[in-house]
Amino acid sequence: MLAKTLRAMVTAFLLLAGVALLVSGCGPKQLTIQMNGSTSVQPLAEELAKAYMEMYPNVKITYAATGSGAGIKAAQEGTHDIGTSSRELKPEEKTIKEFRIAIDGIAIIVHPSNPVSDLTIEQIRKIFAGEFSNWKDVGGPDAPITVITREDGSGTRGAFMEVVMGESQIKADAVVQTKTGAVMTAVASDQNAVGYVSLGSVDNTVKALAIGGVKPSVETVKSGSYKVQRPFLFLTKEEPKGEVKKFIDFVLGPDGQEIVKDKGFIPVK
Repeated sequence: MLAKTLRAMVTAFLLLAGVALLVSGCGPKQLTIQMNGSTSVQPLAEELAKAYMEMYPNVKITYAATGSGAGIKAAQEGTHDIGTSSRELKPEEKTIKEFRIAIDGIAIIVHPSNPVSDLTIEQIRKIFAGEFSNWKDVGGPDAPITVITREDGSGTRGAFMEVVMGESQIKADAVVQTKTGAVMTAVASDQNAVGYVSLGSVDNTVKALAIGGVKPSVETVKSGSYKVQRPFLFLTKEEPKGEVKKFIDFVLGPDGQEIVKDKGFIPVK
């Protein structure tokens, strides 16, 4: 009798264990989306990812901020689900799928105490090329200009070179920073500094200059009157599928584009 009872108890335990395993196995599968690329795109991409993960708790989205060049390469080689870039793709790079998620202005920033408030693109080009080395050359105080730039491979630098510098090169002794935040900090701590950053990153620690009389803003970038602007791109090796497609669809949908707008960038839809 005792043996029969024990057998019944063991059978019941095994049945309950099987049911528990079955139930646990029916839960949502954990999914991961890996992103890699532009440090300028990073803050916006992370906000979009945060909103998406709140909607879908079984999805984890990571972002490695290694620069636009690395993001393009990550998409080309398929090492990450999504690469990101804050510059247009070069003709030889257009072997991958690209999704324009936002438009961003590039702000030329100086220390808030700098009396200079408006420059032409030609003046900016000459400053960064080293042809103008003193603020008095552009109507400012008699003080040497500290030029702050981004590293090679930066999407912000690539866009700045294309839109502002043209055939000219940035002066060899310019101070190089590897992140948007580092440029902001460098300019905010040096009364004679000038740099360039994503418009969406500008705060009251620096002053954004008008260019040709046009101040950088969402409205002037959207209208095209502020000329120094660039796209924010999501990139994939092939046509996206599954959760990656769902995430990109969310980003390009009304909820995602509202986040783009809220973060100070220009929606594409």
